[in-house]
Amino acid sequence: MDKISKNNNITWFDGYVSRKDRERLHGHKGGLIWFTGLSASGKSTIAHLVEKELHRRGCSTYVFDGDNVRHGLCSDLTFRREDRIENVRRIGEMVKLFVDAGMIVLTAFISPYRQDRQKVRSLLEDGQFLEVYVECPSEVCATRDQKGIYAKAKAGVIKEFTGISAPYEAPENPDIVIHSYKEDASQAARRVIKLIEQYKLIK
Repeated sequence: MDKISKNNNITWFDGYVSRKDRERLHGHKGGLIWFTGLSASGKSTIAHLVEKELHRRGCSTYVFDGDNVRHGLCSDLTFRREDRIENVRRIGEMVKLFVDAGMIVLTAFISPYRQDRQKVRSLLEDGQFLEVYVECPSEVCATRDQKGIYAKAKAGVIKEFTGISAPYEAPENPDIVIHSYKEDASQAARRVIKLIEQYKLIK
């Protein structure tokens, strides 16, 4: 029991239906596919293509996109380092519940710090967290940027922008690296599907 739970007399209740029971109902294992990379690197596009194929196969899935989560769950957070850390912490706790529900969760967040991504990994069992590094040079990402945020960041309008004025710590041992400036999104999605099969989340 963690300190906060102990101080507030909170006890975790496991319920009467286990994750294994839910996985049998879904016909696959629960797991988290964590896409990380710079803004406009292609994370969301690839994640949604993977979800589309998994859905076609009858899997229970959901994609959590960085902007969508900041509309609600994390709408009170800025892009300062401490808020970025809290953003990923909240997401990690949320997706852990979805994995416990037996679903295959896909997330598309910059998640710039290795330590934060490792904390999310530590919440899950071995083989449940698959890290996908979508690698793309910032200058290429900038050419894809339809929102104009790279230009604003370079002009100093947007502060603490990852890859320009704030750091991005690339994964040291990701489960797969997607070079999105060299391969198209459909090809990348197929590679991720093979990874999911390799870890036996789906048959």
